[in-house]
Amino acid sequence: MTTLITERLTLAPVGAGDLDDLVALWGDPDFATAIFPAPLSSEDVWFRLLRDIGHWEALGYGNWAIRETATGDYVGSVGVLDYRRILTPPFDAPELGWGVAPRFQGKGMAFEAVSAALAWCDDTLNARRTVCMISPDNAPSHALAARAGYVRYAETTYKDAPVVLLERAAA
Repeated sequence: MTTLITERLTLAPVGAGDLDDLVALWGDPDFATAIFPAPLSSEDVWFRLLRDIGHWEALGYGNWAIRETATGDYVGSVGVLDYRRILTPPFDAPELGWGVAPRFQGKGMAFEAVSAALAWCDDTLNARRTVCMISPDNAPSHALAARAGYVRYAETTYKDAPVVLLERAAA
């Protein structure tokens, strides 16, 4: 498993030691409702964490926990994923996903982490493109995706909710 280091951040594969930080993040309505209808329970977060640990084990990539290198504070997560989502059109490339705690938003940390994950993806997976899925109303994520080089290629629904699909050609 790979740890990535940026100017301000350390990205380490998610592990059981991240549970308390993940429960706090996904339980925060200001964060969670940009992605889900309601915050997640600690049980739901535990199942997501187990899925993410298994993702690394099965595929050799997945979600990284983002921490400030200087303080060790949990910032959020970013990942290169293959969740085998059931949607039309189907994803046919690695999916990038990210989320940053509200107190760290607007500081360039999400872009720093996404850039590191994309560089790793371009160098290691040798995928010709990556994709992502964002709620139409999530303006900050759309702005970050555009800054990272993503462009819209479809609008669809996922689990009965509207989503925008975006793609980025490898560097």
